[in-house]
Amino acid sequence: MNTLSPLRRAGSAARGTGATVRPNVSGRLLFLLLGGIALLAGLNGALQLLGLAAPVDSRRLTEVHGPLMVFGFVGTVVVLERAVAVRRGWAYLSPGLLGTGGIALISPLPVIVGQCALIGGCVMLLAIYAEIWRKQAAISTGVQVLGALAGLMATVFWLRGIGIPQIAPLLILYLVLTIAGERLELSRISPTVDHRAESWMLGIGLALCFGAVVALIWPVAGHPLLGAGMLALVVWLFNHDIATRMVRSTGLPRFMASCLLAGYGWLVVVGGIWLLQGPVYSGPGYDAMMHAVFLGFVVSMIMAHAPTILPAVLRRPLPYRPIMYLPAVLLHLSLLARVLFGDAYGLPALVQWGGVFNIVAVLLFVVIAVVSVLLGNTAQPARSVPRGPATPKKSTVPTDPTTASSSLLKGSQP
Repeated sequence: MNTLSPLRRAGSAARGTGATVRPNVSGRLLFLLLGGIALLAGLNGALQLLGLAAPVDSRRLTEVHGPLMVFGFVGTVVVLERAVAVRRGWAYLSPGLLGTGGIALISPLPVIVGQCALIGGCVMLLAIYAEIWRKQAAISTGVQVLGALAGLMATVFWLRGIGIPQIAPLLILYLVLTIAGERLELSRISPTVDHRAESWMLGIGLALCFGAVVALIWPVAGHPLLGAGMLALVVWLFNHDIATRMVRSTGLPRFMASCLLAGYGWLVVVGGIWLLQGPVYSGPGYDAMMHAVFLGFVVSMIMAHAPTILPAVLRRPLPYRPIMYLPAVLLHLSLLARVLFGDAYGLPALVQWGGVFNIVAVLLFVVIAVVSVLLGNTAQPARSVPRGPATPKKSTVPTDPTTASSSLLKGSQP
């Protein structure tokens, strides 16, 4: 997500070595296709879980809905960016295994085939982080390693027969800590982030992982620990993430910051449920928790970072367009109706309608992103001024921290 992370620097350091491998764009499109298939299958399963008609009537899609979305879709896309940046051929085994694992989960093959592929993908993700750590150790990488360990634990426990509701905290931490680690790296340019702030982030990550382990053994004690840790993470993000300043800018930086801050707000819901309700394995509380984090937080993060992730992966720009606000706003409004009214007040109709518009928002953003990539940058080039004395060229290095943050948020292609 963050194109200026240690991952990029590790990849840059790998250039010129015999191990450097840069698959063509067609190969990367294949990985994205695997993630896209997992997304469509997961959304199909979501319609079934809502009790609505779906294009494919398959009980299996409802059973593997969670892991399919977490690993088959989000995991494949996020890890692909890491594989591209680390520039090692073996690194592509991670998104490849996660993507094929997702396909195996929706195929007639035994579920264990997909589970084993997901485990392999998580193991290779840890190998990627080991390579990054070898090139440049950083606390932000350590936080992401904690997320990868949570993901590996989730896949192993699922293989061992533990239910998805019981391993839900591990699934949540897999993505939340991965994203938090990336945000920590980008926020290091903020004057509020120093070594102490970084240490606090690492401490929060360790506390969350400890709470997830305790929750598996002693749920009544573990979930309040998770809730306190999640709320502490939200406080850290709102205090230190540069999105709190970039939301006052314009264009792409404001769009990204708006999506980021809205996503952080949904983590408050998750932390509150864990802290006040304790373990929830079914019913409205479980629905609110899972969709607050995986739709409200994770999908909002994807919308925010898509204009920088896709160009890095596909070598084609994804220009920012104001219409991108439409699916983002629709996502959060429909989720508000679903969680804060449908789930909280026991109104099944609102849960269903909110769920339908959640799906519409996700698909609408995908369509807008694809069309934007195909159209490219339609901005008109600046007209040249034929008359007047030449003006000395000014330095392009921003001296104001806000300007610097804005340029970083825009990202850069490798």
